[in-house]
Amino acid sequence: EGGGAWVVNNEGVAHFLVEDASKARKALEAKGIEVIKENEILVQRLKQDQPGQLGKITRAMEKAGVNIEVLYSDHDNQLILVVDNYEKGKEVSDNWTRGVYA
Repeated sequence: EGGGAWVVNNEGVAHFLVEDASKARKALEAKGIEVIKENEILVQRLKQDQPGQLGKITRAMEKAGVNIEVLYSDHDNQLILVVDNYEKGKEVSDNWTRGVYA
């Protein structure tokens, strides 16, 4: 579905967006790849024709006290967010969908 990889403290770290997390975990671990954790994600659609959308949603998260830990786009051009407080982040995301931050 999507994902990305980064180097953090000289170690490779990857985040994969999959349909079935437990099946993916089993497949990765069977190949000797350590799965550190599974995250709930926020999925958001930004208006690509309107500049500043990413800045607006990240600012809304910041104002709500939500830290973004991972951010990337999936294969369907949706914004994928892993946040430190899922419930607060979901509230911001839901408000975004309703046009509160337009």
